[in-house]
Amino acid sequence: MAARALVLVHLEQDGVGTLGEWLPAAGLDLEVRRLHEGDPVPEVLPPGFDALVVMGGAMGVGDVDRLPWLREEMDLIRRTTAAGTPVLGVCLGAQLLAAATGGRVERGRFGPEVGATVVQLTDRAAADPLFSEVGALAEVVQWHWDGIVELPPGAVLLAGSGAYPHQAFRVGERAWGVQFHIETTPGILARWAEHDAATLAADGLDAAEAQAGAAALTPVLERTWRPVVARFARLAAS
Repeated sequence: MAARALVLVHLEQDGVGTLGEWLPAAGLDLEVRRLHEGDPVPEVLPPGFDALVVMGGAMGVGDVDRLPWLREEMDLIRRTTAAGTPVLGVCLGAQLLAAATGGRVERGRFGPEVGATVVQLTDRAAADPLFSEVGALAEVVQWHWDGIVELPPGAVLLAGSGAYPHQAFRVGERAWGVQFHIETTPGILARWAEHDAATLAADGLDAAEAQAGAAALTPVLERTWRPVVARFARLAAS
């Protein structure tokens, strides 16, 4: 039997993107729970699941009172990480992983980070099970307002940038968070740009320009990040 991952999705406009293809192709079947539609968050990862994947969303760690299932998610993430089961958090998922395991997330003091950017890999990334072959620099897609301002105790920093220094990290041996997006498609980016156009304009940013730059990275994301995702899938199956 193939290994299985439980995937938590927060908004329909986000979804799982290319991970919906890359993970199964690497041997990790997916069960998607859509929390915005009322799907429940389990207290612990149910039997028969080998990994937990937590996607992005427009809400944040600070919304736990308004959206109680965010606290339930963090409890699940903390228990799954402590059990040594592989975890992958993308954008909001990374922030939830950080907050759940003792880090700190706040509104980014440099404002929103959107569009195509570059992150710099740390020296410790060269020995990481997922990031070892990424290289010194990597192009990524950003679309976030909050940032991880303090990593969890003992976490390994894997990538950073000037404005947001905690771009990728590992907690323990088998839980990873990436502040940036590796799963975007042109369709997802178009939905984000339409949804956030007015908010970005208020910050002096052009949503259409950010969308175009990010969409142009689609083949680059596949070349760089599909192998990383495949390594995560193989780790879950081992």
